[in-house]
Formats: sequence, C-alpha cells, structure tokens
Amino acid sequence: MTHECFRHPRLAAVYDALDPGRRDLAGPEDWHRTLGGVRAALRPGGRLVFETRIPARRAWQEWNREATYGVTDIAGVGAVESWVDLLDVSGPLVTFRWTYVFAADGQVLTSDSTLRFRERREVEAELAAQGFEVEDVRDAPDRPGREFVFVARRPESAR
Repeated sequence: MTHECFRHPRLAAVYDALDPGRRDLAGPEDWHRTLGGVRAALRPGGRLVFETRIPARRAWQEWNREATYGVTDIAGVGAVESWVDLLDVSGPLVTFRWTYVFAADGQVLTSDSTLRFRERREVEAELAAQGFEVEDVRDAPDRPGREFVFVARRPESAR
C-alpha cells in the first residue's frame, strides 16, 4: 500500500519510480535515469531513502514453495494461498514468480518480477554519479543483515 506522503503529485512519481518490482529498473541506464529524476524532484537538502537487498546473503536461495508457502484469509475474498518460486539467476538479475490461489473459485494468478542485486559500493558510486551525497547506510530494522537502507541527500548547493 502506498504511504500517505506519496499521494502528493511530486512524490507519487518518485514512489512509482522506485518500486523494486519494476522489471525496467534492472538495466543500468534506467536506474541512472531514475536516480536523476528523483534528484531533480527533490529540493536541495531533500533525502532519498531506499533499501536494497544484500547480494552476499543470496536471498533467492530461499525463494521456493516450501520456504514461502502461506495462506492468508482476506475479508470478503476468503483464503488465498501464496508462494514464490525462483525462475532464473543471471548474474545480478534474479527472476521469480509469486503464485496466488483463491480458494473460493480456484482462480490462479501469477506475478513475475526481476530484481537486480547491487553491491553496496555499486549503489554508493551510482548515487554519487547522480549528484547525491550518501549520509548513511543502515541495516533494515525488519530484516537485519539482509538489506542495506541507503540515506542519500541532494546537496544544498547546485552540482
């Protein structure tokens, strides 16, 4: 669900641009263009905060039905089974599929996504190249040791 702060027209585009499920951010040119767009949208001194998974943790090794299977009861919909399956690993690109099965009618929906796992130094260099100053790289509070949380700032002075 979109956080209330992203309902502002300038920020809605930023939220959409940084959606980690977007396949089109896997390429370096698209990522650079996105970071440049975010920088342009921020006021001087404004911050960009985002997470990226730590490649060395190889999270995708746990993306299988056995490890991710669950059932969620949704009011007005009923039980929904879900799980994730790893489809492909090609260098830093990892493709996977979420499957959802609705108990009420047996309907099956799938959602394929590709994530690019970027090393910390790579992200820091890309942020600097797009005119950001990296203020901090933190551990994700909800997934310690699994993600980097980058806090980058658009400098006060024009660059």
